[in-house]
Amino acid sequence: MPELRKLSGQEVVKILCNRFRFSIKRQKGSHVLLAREDKTRKTICVVPMHKELKIGTLKGILKQACISEEEFAKYS
Repeated sequence: MPELRKLSGQEVVKILCNRFRFSIKRQKGSHVLLAREDKTRKTICVVPMHKELKIGTLKGILKQACISEEEFAKYS
């Protein structure tokens, strides 16, 4: 099982937008709101634009985005 590594907020946004079909809805201060709409549901997650996100913060973002850690680790 690949492990998550520390990434910047910008890298996380890039992976979520390019690989998981999220789009940037708005930014207020240092936080970016991402959204993805499927036929059955709308998924929203917030990513802080810090230089380095802690692993716990990254896990929280993935939980909001309904993405497994293994699936995300493939692209990081």
